[in-house]
Amino acid sequence: MTILKTAAGAIGGRHRPLTANAMAMFTLVLLCAVGMFTDDRMLLGESVWLKPMKFGFAMGVYGLTLAWLLGRLHRGRRLGWWLGTLFAVAGLLDVGAVVYAAANGTVSHFNANTDPVAETVRTVFNFGVLPLLLTTLVIAVLVLIQRPGDRALTRALRAGLGLAVAGMVVAVWLSNSDAAPRTVTDANGNVVTMNGGHGIGDPDGSGMAVTHWSTTGGDLRVPHFVGLHGIQLLLLVAGVLSVLAARRGWLRDERVRARLVGVAGLGYTGLFAVLTWQARRGQSVIHPDWQTSLAFAVLTVAVLWATAAVVAVARRRAEPRLLRTTETEPRLLDIGATGR
Repeated sequence: MTILKTAAGAIGGRHRPLTANAMAMFTLVLLCAVGMFTDDRMLLGESVWLKPMKFGFAMGVYGLTLAWLLGRLHRGRRLGWWLGTLFAVAGLLDVGAVVYAAANGTVSHFNANTDPVAETVRTVFNFGVLPLLLTTLVIAVLVLIQRPGDRALTRALRAGLGLAVAGMVVAVWLSNSDAAPRTVTDANGNVVTMNGGHGIGDPDGSGMAVTHWSTTGGDLRVPHFVGLHGIQLLLLVAGVLSVLAARRGWLRDERVRARLVGVAGLGYTGLFAVLTWQARRGQSVIHPDWQTSLAFAVLTVAVLWATAAVVAVARRRAEPRLLRTTETEPRLLDIGATGR
């Protein structure tokens, strides 16, 4: 825990509410992991503590990312601080509702029962989900009107936040699913009426390990996850390119790194769009039809071609500079020798 606190402080120390939120989320992950081994209650085929553990981890990672980002803003920092604080509070309430439902052995999402637990969870979701979307949207606008880093980093942040907003819009679709009402049994043996669902074609479908994404129908949790965590992937791409720039001269131009990040961002956005289209058609992510497969193939070819084009142009432009440097070095040595 000491190492975790040190890392969280280094990343998000400029925004204490978000850092505190992330620490609470990661602590929840550890507690849920213990709960999975000590509590044998099962809900819809999985431990009652698996869902809050996944929510806690996702919220913790995203909270630390926002804390780091808000510390890099040059304009609107006070507004950014309040937005981050609102996000931290709303995130704590939302995940808290999931934990509350799990502790009571019942379903958190799409639970249409009228018992106190279901009513409380539903009320929290009604007030807690929208602030997450709106704060992320306004933070994205703040990043759009300034440069919180070099071109590559700024492009990664802008694209990543845009994808996060899109991923949260998918969450709104989830909450407004038109799946037919049905009943399931909770961990206490009580009947729960479900209104809506994350799946299309199979509203409560699952099957994949850990994520429990549906293998029998479309699942909107897939594009929701991909969109929400695109910012971390794009920041990783920008970071790797920055490290490689020390060994590859053609990568030292930040415009080249920005173009490569842009290609990655467009490719990831395409992936998000195809996954959303696939889920909306009631198709499992692991059972694509020929149309989905063709879309993935076209997207892959386009990303590879664009990457190769950017690299080829960058290396071609870098060669004359390298040649001039190579030709100049012997002359400098000769001048030095003559001078002696």
